[in-house]
Amino acid sequence: MNDTKTDAETTGIDICVQHARGILASQLAIIKDKGYDFAPQFRQMTIQLYLLGVMWRRGESLSLSTNARDHAFTALQAMLISDGMSKKQAQQRIVFLKNMSRTEDGVDAHALTMGYKAEPNDDSLALVFDGYRDEIRVSGSLWRFYERGKKIMFIGGAAAAFVTVWAVTIFLPKTDGIDVLAAGLLAATLVVIPTFLIGLLIYKSKIKKSELTSSPPP
Repeated sequence: MNDTKTDAETTGIDICVQHARGILASQLAIIKDKGYDFAPQFRQMTIQLYLLGVMWRRGESLSLSTNARDHAFTALQAMLISDGMSKKQAQQRIVFLKNMSRTEDGVDAHALTMGYKAEPNDDSLALVFDGYRDEIRVSGSLWRFYERGKKIMFIGGAAAAFVTVWAVTIFLPKTDGIDVLAAGLLAATLVVIPTFLIGLLIYKSKIKKSELTSSPPP
């Protein structure tokens, strides 16, 4: 009995994954030339929520022993693992997606809902992304700015620490090791903190500019 149930569940997962891959292939072909520029993390999350909706609807047409919505998460986890993600990473990703699959009001996320309604070769995924074209928080440009800022902080901080430690060691050879280390740490901090604050100001200015641009005229 247990073997039969396991086989049925495995078959249901395979059917949902295969269906989701087919829908995704048709959707990616449609959005390929749209010129979307989103942060990779946002793009990935949106597509995965969309696929959950696709699998949810497909699961409702199967004789499942579990809720079709819950089954969709199991199917997506299997899909992530088959695409090369480790089991632990896939499990963590599913936990994250479960948290993101509903709004604070308990309503299903827009991407998930659109995936549930999706039909082969429609423009449902494009409609999801179109709604975020002017959202600076998920834009690729802001993500690239963030990545550059991290590199500047880490590389600049490390370089400042190295130069300071080298200078103290050469010119003040009698300095204690702990003092040399403290000097290097202080130098790194003097680079990292101002860089972080400048980046934060630029981020806030971009957000404010985006809000002013998207606000309707009085």
